[in-house]
Amino acid sequence: MNQPVQEVRVFAPATVANVACGYDVLGFAIDAPGDEVVARWSDEPGLKITAITGDDGKLPWEVEKNTAGVAALDLLKHLGHQGRGIEMEIHKKMPFGSGLGSSAASAVAGAYAVNCLLGEPLTKKQVLPFAMAGEASADGAWHADNVGPSLLGGMIFIRDNDQLDITSLPVPHNLWAAVVYPEIEVLTKVARDILPKSIPLEQVTQQVGNLGGLICGLMQENYGLIGRSIKDVIAEPYRQKLIPEFYQAKQAALAAGALGFSISGAGPSVFALCEGEMIAQQAGQAISKVFASINLTHEVYTSSINLTGVHVVESV
Repeated sequence: MNQPVQEVRVFAPATVANVACGYDVLGFAIDAPGDEVVARWSDEPGLKITAITGDDGKLPWEVEKNTAGVAALDLLKHLGHQGRGIEMEIHKKMPFGSGLGSSAASAVAGAYAVNCLLGEPLTKKQVLPFAMAGEASADGAWHADNVGPSLLGGMIFIRDNDQLDITSLPVPHNLWAAVVYPEIEVLTKVARDILPKSIPLEQVTQQVGNLGGLICGLMQENYGLIGRSIKDVIAEPYRQKLIPEFYQAKQAALAAGALGFSISGAGPSVFALCEGEMIAQQAGQAISKVFASINLTHEVYTSSINLTGVHVVESV
């Protein structure tokens, strides 16, 4: 897309952050769910949100208070855009507070849609700080483990969040994920406050070893090493108590053949990484049975690692 268009619709996918051993420094994208944003030219000056769907009235319409709006507005200011006005529609197609990067997806979609409307003056990676600003406006955090993979796709490693020093890791061709969202509320603040303020050196060493092992496993397409490395000794032992039947779900996923299992972001969603679609389907079904046994409403998403990230759905 080299020339400006009249209207563009983009889709930004959900993400799994932390990936067990990569607390705040690792995340990957899945195919669904996700958010859509439509951006079009307007005769009225400035940036305006003209429609929001799927949010049950929860999202603000003021551009300066909306994650997608903030991201788009920051990008426009950076580019010094003083031209025609822009209208934006936001279509939420993923749950709030799910641990699947809902705020990040909206911010990514908002910034990317406007960038595409302008004829793509910035590369995807150059859009990153503006999408980050959008997400940060919602939760105050500055961690790229959701925004990075939603924007760029794939498995993203963040060496430094402040500097947004990020790297795309190779992804084995047959790596799949079963992600299950139990419909309970886990506030990010609660999930962070429940963690200890200091971590014993032995645990840190274990976690670093697992993170290194996971990265090596991805690079070598070594599923056995990936499986041995998907272990979180820092956050999971504390956060699991916020998710009903967590360890039963974990045991069920592993018994179904999953390589590993942990919490997606701050929760309550959980994920299982698997070798192949069939095992991912089986792991998803096994986790689903555990939640169903306690009448816990939930959604199951099965996906290969989404290598595309945010993309244009339609442009005219």
